Amino acid sequence: MLRRIELVQGHWDTNDAVGELARSVPDAGGIASFVGKVRHDDAVEALELLHYEKLTLPGIQELAETVSRRWTLEGLVIMHRVGVMHVGEPIVLVSAAAKHRREAIEAVDFTMDHLKSDSWFWKREKRADGWHWIEPRERDHSDLARWG
Repeated sequence: MLRRIELVQGHWDTNDAVGELARSVPDAGGIASFVGKVRHDDAVEALELLHYEKLTLPGIQELAETVSRRWTLEGLVIMHRVGVMHVGEPIVLVSAAAKHRREAIEAVDFTMDHLKSDSWFWKREKRADGWHWIEPRERDHSDLARWG
């Protein structure tokens, strides 16, 4: 099983990572992927994700273990950018391959819900008036809670 868990500095091509997963699991019945990008909400000019690698990377690796125990996967990719990103650039890629589509889709959804609300990053946005720290929204917490 291909498992690729990475923190990424600088821009990367999410298509390359999904293609690598697809090539490594030719017998998978489905591959589900989510790419999160910096959006232009509230006049956002940039997004910065700060982290402490000795905490962040092991946390994401443990999340990958949890996902792998919960669903039968053929492959899993979790790549998360750190540092400063600009509008339109990718922030995160989660891609899961499984024999059946439902497992792949649910594994990606579960992973994103955890990364969005229960992760090991400090986030801030740059707007015209400067940098602003951001916290998970109530919706992010309710999305996470549905997994029990």
